[in-house]
Amino acid sequence: MLSDEEVERVLVITAHPDDVDFGAAGTVGTWTDRGIDVSYCVITDGDAGGFDPDVPRADIPSIRRAEQEAAAKAVGVEAVHFLGYPDGRLVVSIDLRRDLSRVIRRTRPDRVIIQSPLRNLDRVYASHPDHLAAGEAAMCAVYPDARNDFAFPELIDEGLPGHVVPEVWIMHGPDAATYVDITDAFDRKIDALLCHVSQHPDPEGLEGRMRAWGEALAKAGGLPDGRLAEVFRVVETR
Repeated sequence: MLSDEEVERVLVITAHPDDVDFGAAGTVGTWTDRGIDVSYCVITDGDAGGFDPDVPRADIPSIRRAEQEAAAKAVGVEAVHFLGYPDGRLVVSIDLRRDLSRVIRRTRPDRVIIQSPLRNLDRVYASHPDHLAAGEAAMCAVYPDARNDFAFPELIDEGLPGHVVPEVWIMHGPDAATYVDITDAFDRKIDALLCHVSQHPDPEGLEGRMRAWGEALAKAGGLPDGRLAEVFRVVETR
């Protein structure tokens, strides 16, 4: 596992706007505070999301992109790459693997954060089909696609040579055991989540729910009382 001092660039790959903010925004905030360059890749525009039937569905993609860009800034992230795939219909296609490989080769990260590609049968809400597809496609892009110059020759034609990602962090993945203390970044995590106005019918209750979750993770990770955490499964991918 790389130390944060060895990491210059991180790429976070998620299925929807707001996924990173629920799973990793506190960790992202601690990294940007240390000068690590973090960028996001959001595969869909979240066009199947929202709760207000009065909002025209055609407006949702632009709304959610703007919300994610604002949320990124709340934790020190400037670059957000949107791929524009349809929400709710994500599959692990060759096109998606190529498009993720393109972003990896452009950003050349030392660490990639993804969603779990494995279904959680104890907690169904952790296993949205888009999340599973995003996680699997991201793993395929990390290995073998992004590092193999011969996988997508068109990327070489675009001036994007192969790139080896040393490690992948899976948000709340199976056997997750790397706990990150996010106490000092928690307020910014909440600020980021509250940017997603179109997704929160009960914004007043959000902080309490997230605090309880963070406290439970901190306890599981052996952190002192009163601390908050996020958790990851770290996979070496050199």
